Amino acid sequence: MNILAPHLRWTVWLGVVYVLLLLTFLNESIFWYMYTFTMLLFMALSFVLVKMEDDVQTWEYLVFGVGYGTLTYGLIATAYRFASIFTDQAAVSVEGFLSVYGPTTVWHYLLLMLIIAPGEELFWRGFIQQKLKAYMSPFFAVLVASLLFGLSMAFSGFWLGVLAAITSGILWGLLYEWKKSMPLIIIAHITMTILLFLVLPLNS
Repeated sequence: MNILAPHLRWTVWLGVVYVLLLLTFLNESIFWYMYTFTMLLFMALSFVLVKMEDDVQTWEYLVFGVGYGTLTYGLIATAYRFASIFTDQAAVSVEGFLSVYGPTTVWHYLLLMLIIAPGEELFWRGFIQQKLKAYMSPFFAVLVASLLFGLSMAFSGFWLGVLAAITSGILWGLLYEWKKSMPLIIIAHITMTILLFLVLPLNS
């Protein structure tokens, strides 16, 4: 029982998070309120239950964060352009998702950069990925955490978003294991978000 209890505690929290995400995507009228609340819960859980690492200097996490955020955007954009050569369903899927859940106001963008991006990294990379390392190698912990991160997008029905989440999760998870810096991967996530929604949107 002593071995099972810690395992049950964090998996129960993971289940609660999925339930909250399901409720979030079920009602588009309260999506931004519920998603923000869920991310704040992510952040609180992560800070309380896991020690966050930050083993690099400020200049380093800024350089690597912006660089890897740009790389992540480049991979996602390239895959999108490649898929668009063969079918227009990629564009239709992106347009459909953005029309329902996309940011439309200044406060949406502020939430994305100040709460949602940090919350996702703190929970999926800082909490879930680190908990998984008690049961498997760091590499497989990165893969499983990335799949779980992608699954969290499945409630939206946006399967390109699921693939993008898995891809970015693997990149940022490996980056976290390498550099041991939570601020670095948060910067990477924010950089990708800025490029994806403001500077070079896929549907532009």
